[in-house]
Amino acid sequence: MRILFIGDVFGRPGRDLVRQGLPALEARFGIEAVVANVENAASGAGITRETGDALLACGIDVMTTGNHVWDKREALTYIGAEPRLLRPLNMAAGAPGRGVYVARTRNGRSLGVINVMGRVFMPPVDNPFEAATAAVTQLARDCRLIIVDMHAEATAEKIAMGWLLDGRVTAVIGTHTHVQTADARVLPAGTAYITDAGMTGPHDSIIGMERQPVIERFVTGLPARMEPASANPRLQAVVIDADPATGRATSIERVDWPLDDIIRAREAAGDD
Repeated sequence: MRILFIGDVFGRPGRDLVRQGLPALEARFGIEAVVANVENAASGAGITRETGDALLACGIDVMTTGNHVWDKREALTYIGAEPRLLRPLNMAAGAPGRGVYVARTRNGRSLGVINVMGRVFMPPVDNPFEAATAAVTQLARDCRLIIVDMHAEATAEKIAMGWLLDGRVTAVIGTHTHVQTADARVLPAGTAYITDAGMTGPHDSIIGMERQPVIERFVTGLPARMEPASANPRLQAVVIDADPATGRATSIERVDWPLDDIIRAREAAGDD
């Protein structure tokens, strides 16, 4: 079976890419479940009920997040009403929402999704390795298929999570940097891994934002108002092929679709 994980959905361009591209991806790869990181889906920072509900309506089964999850205040109440929206499991115990969800694939199989956040160059959180290990132990009683979103800055921290969970989960997918990495592989014990799934959003930008204000801030050291960009929208994701009987991955393939490719795929499928 095949699971699609969509890299950080950024602003309106990212949401439009999901809306237009997800049907084509599902048809092309025979996708049975879709997970997406959505912490930047609302204007490039945070998530709202409106944007979250729209992404779920597109066919996303589980939405993961990270350090920007609370950037829109309404997320504090939305996350309690929408169990398919996760926040990092290793946030403080008093934080609203949950960090684990069990979804149903298109053919009725259980898919466990765990969302954790790293600690290197990130806001203070509890130990992600302890949190992920405990969650995997709990989920494994009922789920063969388990996906972990490791939302982190440091490459080494993400790689360490992959090796820690190799053979225990179907995939460990890194998010947060908005730059798709070239290290997708299946680890020896059967866990698919990539350091970062990338960004679904505008790529003629600086990780989603208009370039000039960001450049000015780096050059001058002064504050600058940053705005979401729109040019060169691309949908980045990974497709994980897994054996549902064992939960082990058999392959992981990177997806990097510019809007023109999405349009052509839709036209080829007769979808206007």
